[in-house]
Amino acid sequence: QVQLVESGGGLVQAGGSLRLSCAASGRTFSSYAMGWFRQAPGKERECVAGINWTGGGTSYADSVKGRFTISRDHAKNTVYLQMNSLKPEDTAVYYCAAWGAGYRSNYVPTRKYEYDYWGQGTQVTVSS
Repeated sequence: QVQLVESGGGLVQAGGSLRLSCAASGRTFSSYAMGWFRQAPGKERECVAGINWTGGGTSYADSVKGRFTISRDHAKNTVYLQMNSLKPEDTAVYYCAAWGAGYRSNYVPTRKYEYDYWGQGTQVTVSS
């Protein structure tokens, strides 16, 4: 059974930092792209960042470019999201996702429907 488990969320003041982790089990995703999405109350789930299987290709939403960094550790089957200079508008539930297709593809999916596996989410709250 595939599981993606996020951790690292919490409450932080504006300007602060958090590092989210997503540990995968039940399957190795080292040869597949992974991503981070977020969903604020009343809004659609949006892609924040994606990373290809090598880690050498990444994609970011315009709203987080220069502040967030996605990375991965193949040995740990884990993907990370380093979030700096956090803003109140970053408040949302953050979800980790894994692409089950595209074996060793350099493509970085950014659409919700492209991802096959999802974590339960971790709350990030940024106070002003």
